[in-house]
Amino acid sequence: MHVAAIDMKTSRPLKIVGWILLGITVIVILFFLLFDWNMLRPYINRKVSETTGREFAIRGDLDVKFQRGLDSERGWRRYVPRPYISANDVTMSNPTWSTVGPQMAGAQRVEVGLHVLPLLRKDVVITDLRLAAPDIAVQRLEDGRNSWTFKDNGPSQWNVDIQRLSFNSGKLRYADEPLRIDLRADARTIDGQQPAPAAGVPPYGLAFTLSGTYNKAKITGGGKAGAVLSLTGEDITFPIEAEASAGQNKLGLRGVVRDPRSPSGFALKMELAGASMADLYGLTGVLLPETPPYSTRGELLGKKDGDFWSFTYKDFTGKVGASDLAGTLTYAQRKPRPFLSGALTSKQLRLADLGPTVGADTGAGTKEAGRIKAPPPGKALPVEGFNTEKWGALDADVKFSGKRIVRTHDIPLEDLETTIRMKNKVLTLTPLSFGMAGGRITSNIRLDGSGKTLDAGARLAARGLKIRELFPKLQSMQASFGEVNGDGVLAGKGNTVAAMLGTSHGEINAVVTEGTVSQFMLELAGLNVANAIFVKIFGDKQMMLNCVAAQTTVRNGRANIDRFVLDSEDAVVNMSGYVDLASERLDLDVRPKTKGARVLSLRTPLYARGTFTEPKVGPQAGPLALKAGAAVALATVNPLAALLPLINVDKAPDTNCGAEIREATKPPKVNAKTPPKPVAAR
Repeated sequence: MHVAAIDMKTSRPLKIVGWILLGITVIVILFFLLFDWNMLRPYINRKVSETTGREFAIRGDLDVKFQRGLDSERGWRRYVPRPYISANDVTMSNPTWSTVGPQMAGAQRVEVGLHVLPLLRKDVVITDLRLAAPDIAVQRLEDGRNSWTFKDNGPSQWNVDIQRLSFNSGKLRYADEPLRIDLRADARTIDGQQPAPAAGVPPYGLAFTLSGTYNKAKITGGGKAGAVLSLTGEDITFPIEAEASAGQNKLGLRGVVRDPRSPSGFALKMELAGASMADLYGLTGVLLPETPPYSTRGELLGKKDGDFWSFTYKDFTGKVGASDLAGTLTYAQRKPRPFLSGALTSKQLRLADLGPTVGADTGAGTKEAGRIKAPPPGKALPVEGFNTEKWGALDADVKFSGKRIVRTHDIPLEDLETTIRMKNKVLTLTPLSFGMAGGRITSNIRLDGSGKTLDAGARLAARGLKIRELFPKLQSMQASFGEVNGDGVLAGKGNTVAAMLGTSHGEINAVVTEGTVSQFMLELAGLNVANAIFVKIFGDKQMMLNCVAAQTTVRNGRANIDRFVLDSEDAVVNMSGYVDLASERLDLDVRPKTKGARVLSLRTPLYARGTFTEPKVGPQAGPLALKAGAAVALATVNPLAALLPLINVDKAPDTNCGAEIREATKPPKVNAKTPPKPVAAR
């Protein structure tokens, strides 16, 4: 009996506590059921408006009810009732400067389910957000202002977590002046059960149509999407399928969007086509050249790491004009600049399709296609400017390999390999290697666009270039087996090729090894009149070329010929002088010497002077006048004697080609980054 008395004494307080808790629960429930929540609308409207700096209004009924959690939730929490706040006719105004309408957002009805306990930690956990007939209109101006950025009230101590979002028929308008797009989307609920687009992916619940303008072209399109976006669980997927076109620009997407907060991001099959790849700069931030129409397809992957996104265009294939491209590219947001990386390959690449690779605008893909800026009168070097304004938009490290590179009027390049790097407006191609004319050219190129004037430097090595392949259209060259080898280093400053060459410094060395070449061309260089006429009438004979060796030093845009020797089976040609790349003038002294006696030979020294556009080539007046005077004098004695001055009997010795080649093939001593001291003009 003593024990029973103790149990009765213990159970009595517990019963009292239980009844008190039950009473409180009933009172709370009755409060939520009977309280007129519309009394709080003025306070809520005022506080939200003050916080955001916009006019916020709940114009319809405001109510709170308790419901159990969603079946998709795990654990016991889904059985715990939670408050669901519902509000009818909710609006949020746009800023006063907006031109897309007075309201930024509105909905016929908004329902919000909340976890109560996390509010004690200042965490707003929205388990369910439902929107009925949402109507959203947002805008971004050219100066960077946008309508979705609210009043800055400093850092917030509250965290918001949305776990599930659903909506039915609604409207969206997005106007973006920098992207030159004004897009409208009208969505409606799809009636009836829809099949899932893929295993493990929710079915489509919405169909939408697209309209508006992009770059003044009319937008048409549409697609389907899921009606519910669940942001909890291990496999979070939101299906989407869309097609849109604006003029020649076309976009197709099909796949799933994953939790934007998770590393999974999204995975979409994408097809893209347009009038010019340059139009993608505003959408992607990636600097691309003006091109002819393009098309591409691949898989677009998105991943978020902290506050930054990265986008990968995986295993894509595409065409630009008559060129093909394939590979994988990744665009990563980061500070201080985004970073583009990846690898590209091409079976055939036409340079005319890609336009300038470093920013010089040729108008490719437009009405100005092919119209390269012509040099001014009397000038020959290119004056098309390099546009480095957008070089600071991103950094890059992209590998490229091309099987065949087609140039408009020149011989094609083969097996091109390069790594394109851009860092802080400094562009490098290291190395740039390609096959050409049966040989190979390897170079390192550096273009520094960080200043007002482009600072350029290049180092080049050419090996095994076949003469007959360098001049494929000259039939007389097809029997030649000679090769060209050379090394060069040049550096200069300027925003055009002409300006760079006009300020350049460096060295260029080149040799041609033993082979057969056209005697016709050599005789023209030596002004051997008799043989020139003979070859033109009866054909071009071939002659043995022993070697050609040349060494040139460039100072302040002036290329001085330090050494030039051409040795053939019957003549030796030496040349000296200079070529001024700044003024585009040349002054050369050509001195041919025969190796044997020849009749009717006018092998007198030659000159080549004048401008690049109007050079003048002719015999040196002094030596030619002596020969002509002697011939006239002897003709007065005997007509046959007049031939004596025109017969070459002064034999030139054979050139030591081995020594000449060794000297000419020494690596250049000039550093492309450090200009040599100026030399006095001659």
